[in-house]
Parts: sequence; structure tokens; C-alpha cells
Amino acid sequence: MIASVRGEVIDVALDHVVIDCAGVGYKVLASPSTIAGVRRGASATLLTAMIVREDSMTLYGFTEPDARDLFGLLQTVTGIGPRLAMATLAVLEPDSLRRALADGDTKTLTAVPGVGKRVADRLVVELRDKVTRPELAGAAAQVGGLALRDQVVEALVGLGFSEAPAEKTVIAVLADNPDADSSTALRASLAILGKTK
Repeated sequence: MIASVRGEVIDVALDHVVIDCAGVGYKVLASPSTIAGVRRGASATLLTAMIVREDSMTLYGFTEPDARDLFGLLQTVTGIGPRLAMATLAVLEPDSLRRALADGDTKTLTAVPGVGKRVADRLVVELRDKVTRPELAGAAAQVGGLALRDQVVEALVGLGFSEAPAEKTVIAVLADNPDADSSTALRASLAILGKTK
């Protein structure tokens, strides 16, 4: 599976770009907004999804991981293939698409050529619970971070450390490594607190 391509843009068309990767030109189908962001002769990196069919292997390109994820998610719906998924992302930005799906806004979805009322209803029914409204995604991440912090602080207190220094240490550890899971954060916090004991 080709997950990304990087190299010089050697051709730009209405629906695709060609990127030279170590002497091999990869034709990558993309939305107008993605194509607008690349220039012939310049270097570009595109995240890709590779669709393999009996008679073809096609690359679809994206500048954002969120758009590539939605491209894959849309195709889990019966009757939605890669071309219609790409058309949807050409008309609706990822945030707008997430909002429309979460709110059941079929009117917005039917603005996509090839998506009628029936297909829009199917998209909402099948994907509504699989997407998060954009404004809630940030809040969920914050809540997740708070839950992790509290969990690690609680574990440290259980190990005999005082709550105030434990909390201060965990906050510092998570600021340095925001992607840390609970065990990583706990180990790092113990290493710091162990030096101060």
C-alpha cells in the first residue's frame, strides 16, 4: 500500500497531479483544493489512499490526514465508491462534512453531485455515530487529557506521593509529551518524583 508520495510535481491537471518519486511518475487523483496547493516544478508531499481493482490501481491524494480518513470512511457506506467519496470531499471540507453527518443535514450532503436524498439518508444513518462534530473533537481531546492526568495523579498518590507535587509533575510530563499514555506518563512522573524524594 502506498501511503504517501513526495517529489517534484511534473504535471498538474483538473483532477490529478503527477509527482516524480525517484524517477517514477505517480498519477494521483485529488480534489480541486488539493490540486490548488501544488505547483508544477515544486516539491510536494501528498498522503495517499490506494484503491486496487481488477483492472486498475489508483492513487487518491490528500494534504490532510483527516480528509484521507473521511475518504476511507465514506467508502464503508453501500453504494459509495472512491470517485463519489472524492467528489464529496471536493464539495465539502472535512469539518463541514463531519458537521453535516453528525447533524443529519441531508440538504448539505445532496449538494454533492451524485448524492441524492436516498444516498444522503444512507450516509447519515451509517456514519452519524462514527464522526464527531469538529467543535466537539477539541473538547473531547481536552477531556481525555484531563482524565489521563487525574488517573496518573491518583496512581502516584496511591504509591505514597503527595497530591500537589504529583499533579504538578504529571502536568509537566504531559506538557512535554502530549501523546503519552498512562503507563508512559506514570513512569516519567515516577522518574522525576523519585529524584526529589
